[in-house]
Amino acid sequence: MSHPLAHDLDEIIEVARDDLEALRATRLFVTGGTGFVGTWLMEALAWADDHLQLGLAVDVVTRDPQAAGARMPAVAAHERFTFVVGDMLEPLPATPTADFVVHAATPASAALNNATPLTMIDTVVDGMRAVIERAESWGRVRMLFTSSGAVYGRQPPELSHVPEDFTGAPDPLAPANAYHEAKRLAELLGAISTAAERLDVVNGRLFAFLGPYLPLDAHFAAGNFVRDALAGGPIVVGGDGTPFRSYQYPTDLVVWMLALLVRGAPGRAYNVGSDEEVDIRNLAARIGVLASPPVPVEVRGTPGPDRLPERYVPSVKRAQGELGLANRVGLDDAITRTLSFHTRSH
Repeated sequence: MSHPLAHDLDEIIEVARDDLEALRATRLFVTGGTGFVGTWLMEALAWADDHLQLGLAVDVVTRDPQAAGARMPAVAAHERFTFVVGDMLEPLPATPTADFVVHAATPASAALNNATPLTMIDTVVDGMRAVIERAESWGRVRMLFTSSGAVYGRQPPELSHVPEDFTGAPDPLAPANAYHEAKRLAELLGAISTAAERLDVVNGRLFAFLGPYLPLDAHFAAGNFVRDALAGGPIVVGGDGTPFRSYQYPTDLVVWMLALLVRGAPGRAYNVGSDEEVDIRNLAARIGVLASPPVPVEVRGTPGPDRLPERYVPSVKRAQGELGLANRVGLDDAITRTLSFHTRSH
């Protein structure tokens, strides 16, 4: 049976060929390999290994190997890709020595963050500490930590694209910022290990994404809009539709992650996302137009006359200039591919 993402995975191999070759005959230790980001990375690595004969071995820490295997049957069937039972709130399971580490285990859950912020902090910070300690026992290996654009705090509305050297920060007195502050502390832990020359940690500050495997029933506006479109509409915008966001397609996400893992400067952070900004109202409209058949959009909120719109849009000039990265999939193409994937899947 052909892989439903074969075209996308072939595209990743074509663009990231040199970085994939740098992983030839190596072992990777991966946490968070079964979430949205991790699933795409695992699918791409398994596909690349099969098509380029890379000789990769990958240990993927997951709470539920059976569910992970059902989600990624091609990865589960790979003889050198192993799902290992583990949880970031418990001691890490024993695994062989790895050459590269990808630490992507963070529950992207607004509900968890709001209901039990201390659990969110423990998962991010204690998990980072545990992964660092394990990686340091293997020597000075390269490690990619998937951080978040949330570390910048509220992006000033007059700042169109936030760069990595922006010195803003989340409000430390707001419990809702548990995730934001935890990511900041996790980055610091990696910086300490890197400065001590025990690890080479590269930080990818991830923003927003739109593509297959994105949850359609969580707190992601883009996923909810796709869900509404697939159901025949209307696409419901609960707010006023004025906040600006940008959305990177997962093929570009994986290409960028591989570049950071292999070539990113240790102790440095890179924004990972798209700089193609769009307000939420127009995002919904574009999804509605590209749906087949097209569906209407219902915006329930009313914009305040004097309030500047919120923004969550990265500058990607550092990744472009230092690593030669670019986003090859535009927003309309990302929407079309995502809708097509779900249509084929059903």
